[in-house]
Amino acid sequence: MISVLTNNWSTLLTGFGNTLLSSVIALVFSLVIGSAFAIMETVPSKVARVIAHTYIEIFRNIPLLVITMFFYVVIPQYVAPMTGFAAGTVGLTLYTSSFIAETVRAGIQAVDIGQMEGARSNGMTYWQAMRYIILPQAFRLVIPPLGNQFINLIKNSSVLAFVAGFDLMYQGDALASATFDTFNTYLVVGVFYLVLTLPLSYYMRHLEKKLV
Repeated sequence: MISVLTNNWSTLLTGFGNTLLSSVIALVFSLVIGSAFAIMETVPSKVARVIAHTYIEIFRNIPLLVITMFFYVVIPQYVAPMTGFAAGTVGLTLYTSSFIAETVRAGIQAVDIGQMEGARSNGMTYWQAMRYIILPQAFRLVIPPLGNQFINLIKNSSVLAFVAGFDLMYQGDALASATFDTFNTYLVVGVFYLVLTLPLSYYMRHLEKKLV
């Protein structure tokens, strides 16, 4: 294990950096997109609810690999060139955002309806009440499942390996094929993933204890 790490440090570090970058980008955008569609699912407008529900059902029920391959193979043919890193990150973002949308929607609906009514009766608009009253409470309620989604996102980033995204898994596969030392190579790759997921897991638990 040590020899694999020392002899291929730059390669593994490059893969680690790409995995980290893809995960951060996907995390930020999936949280924003997912939250937006969660709000759309709860607004009075039926059209908005239908659009949000359609988006969520599509991306939640199609495998992540299929979504990623669509952006890697189909989009470059008919729209614009797209690298494996970009295709994997976009696929990861859309896939994760559908699950985050359902998580945040559950949090919004778990907030007592009297909170919205009270805010509206005090002169707030619907969107002001949602921003200042409902969403802060909703996010506190869904910290544990959101943490699980973030950890799943990091693990799912290994999908980049299928589209030459030069992520950690891709570099691990390349090293395993070149050295035939599959055991130690994938052991090192697993440790690198733990370096990403364990701190996030502990932080989300700390945040849960602090806010919930």
